[in-house]
Amino acid sequence: MRSASGRTTGRHASLLDTTQREGWDFLMEMDPHFSVVFPGEDNSGILVRVFETEDGTLTLMEVPNGHGSVNTTFDLT
Repeated sequence: MRSASGRTTGRHASLLDTTQREGWDFLMEMDPHFSVVFPGEDNSGILVRVFETEDGTLTLMEVPNGHGSVNTTFDLT
């Protein structure tokens, strides 16, 4: 995740079904900023902004100094 440019790309692990796609789109419309937490003793993490292209590629860019648009916590169970 932590590259020299503060950016990485990827894709969803599997194709999203209709319900998952609606949920993902809802979250992205609410706020495209997400916390990425790294497992370990201190559970440190970084704030990233996610961009999705039409072909499904996700680009995660580290947000400098953790300045996102809002702070919202969701419990997705």
